[in-house]
Amino acid sequence: MSTGPLCASDVITALRLAPHPEGGFFSETFRASAAVDAPFGARRAASTAIYFLLRAGEFSAFHTVRSDEVWHHYLGASLELHTIDPAGQHQRVELGSELLHGERPQWVVPAGTLQAARVIGDGFTLCGCTVAPGFDFADFDMPARNVLVARFPDLRAVLESFTR
Repeated sequence: MSTGPLCASDVITALRLAPHPEGGFFSETFRASAAVDAPFGARRAASTAIYFLLRAGEFSAFHTVRSDEVWHHYLGASLELHTIDPAGQHQRVELGSELLHGERPQWVVPAGTLQAARVIGDGFTLCGCTVAPGFDFADFDMPARNVLVARFPDLRAVLESFTR
């Protein structure tokens, strides 16, 4: 590891992060031993948590999770988080420590809401994501760009920015 300021590769190594299918890097840090019956009919851990890191120039592609997800900003650059609810309402929020400029250290993405993210500026962002009922890849969906644009044609620009 370097002896200067942290860089993304330092954090990836220190926290043993692996590539995530939506983009960025992650590591699961918690999976509750208690299980619950999720509203969508599956048995899941009561809660899960991960570290999630994005580097400048990368993005987390639009995806949905079948449970509520709480984002937490830990360190690094600010993050822009985009959501699109099932009715097509788009929202952009900034996660970070500049509270007097409207950033927030935490944000909740309701179950079934499309979400995507990218770093604001240079460097990297380290966040945490807590999901309840707990995350399972069976509950993860990352629709193709053409599917999303057909569903939300008025949001073409933002959809093209956060899909591959």
